[in-house]
Amino acid sequence: MRRTLEKLAQKRKEKEADVAKKLKEIKEKSKEDPAFKSPLRLKQLLSQFEETLKSEDKILVNQQALLILKEFQSTLEQSLNQITGILSSLTDLIELNTSLADAKDREWDALGSNHVGMIFKSMEWKVDKLAAEYEDVKILMKKFLHLKENLNQLHTTLEKKKIPSPPQVREILEPLEDWRYTAFENRFRGKEEEVKKQQAIYLPYFKNIGKVLDLGCGRGEFMELLKENGIQADGVDINGQMIDICRDKGLSCTKGDILEKLAEFEDGTLGGIFSSQVIEHLPPPYLMRTVELAYFKLASSGCIVFETINPTSVFTLVQIYFLDFSHQKPIHPQMLRFLLENAGFEEVEIKYSHPLEQERLQNLPGADEMTSLINQNIDNLNKLLYSSPNYAAIAKKP
Repeated sequence: MRRTLEKLAQKRKEKEADVAKKLKEIKEKSKEDPAFKSPLRLKQLLSQFEETLKSEDKILVNQQALLILKEFQSTLEQSLNQITGILSSLTDLIELNTSLADAKDREWDALGSNHVGMIFKSMEWKVDKLAAEYEDVKILMKKFLHLKENLNQLHTTLEKKKIPSPPQVREILEPLEDWRYTAFENRFRGKEEEVKKQQAIYLPYFKNIGKVLDLGCGRGEFMELLKENGIQADGVDINGQMIDICRDKGLSCTKGDILEKLAEFEDGTLGGIFSSQVIEHLPPPYLMRTVELAYFKLASSGCIVFETINPTSVFTLVQIYFLDFSHQKPIHPQMLRFLLENAGFEEVEIKYSHPLEQERLQNLPGADEMTSLINQNIDNLNKLLYSSPNYAAIAKKP
């Protein structure tokens, strides 16, 4: 928007300069043009004509009168030509003035729209923030009731002069830690409906293949999509708050370690495995073991989808990946392809999300050699800085 306003302001200034230039031309012309002196000359000619008519020499009168009339006619024609020129300049001035008024209207409309847009954007951000905080409060209230019961049990233990067991203390601390990350997800992950819309592109890979296991199911957006499309699914997440959210939606899920949950299934019994924005949280050895184990748990023709942040986009790496300090290591798409292929998967596809559009550098207008070279460099920069924020590695078990 800033660049648009700058362009409109530049156009308005150019129009103002054109109007000022035309006004100056008209003023200079009015000072120098004989047309503005012609009334005096015409008056002089009329006086000469009157004097000539008083003469008694008729031949001389006719000759002098004819000369005066010719000069009178010439002066009139010259005046008319000059007046026509002035009128043409005034017409140009009116057109320039109209163009200037239009440029000013466009600039003011853009400024007004930008101001209104900023107000609505600010309001939208505040509403989203309040909505996220409201969700946080609802979850926290449930946890407080649970914590109250745990504290009562701890209090009873202390009254009996007994030492609380580690699990008792952990039951109090873990929900607080889980709630903190859930609040982070609500603030920065985006609305659940938006996440579902983004993840809907993966649905076709899981139709008619059997049960799907969602590793790190989070708030359960993809499990909801599966359920809405009649696909059986289980979920697992280490965060108890996330599990509570999923269960409130009627989704089948378990709190626990994703590798341990995966190991519980018999070999060849899963139709699909899905994981979104999880593997970047895993240490490399853990990730490699997850990929290897997933291969054995999938049935033949089963599908695996691992979605993660795209580290080949500098903007995404800086603004999204490093925002979450629980991330372990960014995973290059070619590295993830290698891990899947090395584990035995086939038909490995790297599917990128839509690239960042609003942040991209704009190309320069023009088609000359220098402009084309600059635009080519801009395109290369855009690929490096603002390519797709996410990608998914999709593969099948033969």
